Amino acid sequence: MPGKYLTYYDSPLGKLKITADENAVKSIHFILDIDGVELEQEIPNKILEKCVEELNQYFKGELQDFSVNIDPEGTEFQKRVWNELLKIPYGKTISYLKLSRELGNERSIRAVARANGDNKIPIIIPCHRVIGSDKSLVGYSGGVWRKKWLLEHEAAVINNEKQLNLFF
Repeated sequence: MPGKYLTYYDSPLGKLKITADENAVKSIHFILDIDGVELEQEIPNKILEKCVEELNQYFKGELQDFSVNIDPEGTEFQKRVWNELLKIPYGKTISYLKLSRELGNERSIRAVARANGDNKIPIIIPCHRVIGSDKSLVGYSGGVWRKKWLLEHEAAVINNEKQLNLFF
């Protein structure tokens, strides 16, 4: 297990299993089929409490940038990709090709896509904001329908803010 503390979170996208150590969130996993799954006993801590609080705010449209500490396990290359994902603004998307270019080598597109798919902390590390060059929604650990939901959620929050700003 990536972290010795764990909790479950009932999100609009289904149940999430979140693990942490004393200092940071280590993983978030979509529980894809809750039927017949025996859930482990929760062992909460302050990091998990903050993560759940921020997820609540995110799903209410009140939070765009997470501040909870994260520390996913991965290779140096994966961590470079994940750090680049953190730079994608809320409500925006980037193609795998552009992400590869941002990392300095457009020919590494397959390795970048693989690292994106291996993201241990979806939602907080916004791998859902990476799309195909043709703007298609390709791949997501929780299923493409969840990726679509997250992108639509962020777009709705952004559009509502723009409408509100017109009146000030």
